[in-house]
Amino acid sequence: MILCFGLSWPMSIVRSVKSRSTQGKSLMFMCFIVFGYICGIISKCITHTYNLAFWFYFPNVIMVSADICLYFRNRSLERKAGK
Repeated sequence: MILCFGLSWPMSIVRSVKSRSTQGKSLMFMCFIVFGYICGIISKCITHTYNLAFWFYFPNVIMVSADICLYFRNRSLERKAGK
């Protein structure tokens, strides 16, 4: 699952950059995803389970965070355009 999400986020980021729109994006969903990844990282640290899944959490958190930043950029662009 983590690998599939890891492959999906770059596509989502590219879409956000190209579309310059928040259409089809859910800020709450992306925040819950980041929260879930952070909980996963904390869980792995508590149990000292530093397997491959643990290391996939980090790039995923970075990519989702980038998509959240793009969401705010796109929302600002939409407001300036009067949408």
